[in-house]
Amino acid sequence: MTENWMVAELDPVRRLRVLAATVPGAMRYREIVLPAPMDRVWAVASDLEGELPNLLPTVLSFRYTDDASADTERRTAHAVGRFGRRADFEVVLRPGWCVMQSRFVLGAMAAVPEGGGTRFATLGGLRVPGARLLRPLTGLLGATGLRRLAEHPGLRE
Repeated sequence: MTENWMVAELDPVRRLRVLAATVPGAMRYREIVLPAPMDRVWAVASDLEGELPNLLPTVLSFRYTDDASADTERRTAHAVGRFGRRADFEVVLRPGWCVMQSRFVLGAMAAVPEGGGTRFATLGGLRVPGARLLRPLTGLLGATGLRRLAEHPGLRE
C-alpha cells in the first residue's frame, strides 16, 4: 500500500528558526512584527550595500564583489567592520530570505507577511568551534539592528 504524504514547505521565518536551532554557531535569533507591508520591509532589509551598515553598528561597509548584471540569487561580497576587520561573504538573497556567510561569521534574515504587517527575523552567529559557549556574552546582539529597521523612515506610513 502506498500513501501520499504531503509535506508543507516551511516559510522563510520558520526556516530561519530551524537554522537557529540546529546550526552549532547560531548565537542570536530575534523576531519582530513590523507594521509595514512585506514589500517595503524587504526593500529596505535586502539593500545590503545601502542599508546593512545603517542597521548593524558593527558594519562600516558591505559591497558586492561579483558582476551585478548576473541575474542570480547567489552573490559574493566584502564587508569592513567598524574596527577594521574585513571579511568576504557568500550571500544567498531571494525575496524574504537572506543568508550571509564568511569564514567566521553567519548572518541571516527572513520575512513573511503577517496580518497587515511583516514578521521579520534575524540570526547571527559565529562559524568557529565552541561558539555556543559565547552565547551568554551576546545578549544585546541583534537588538540594535531590529530597532533601527523598525525606525527606518522607509517603513513609516
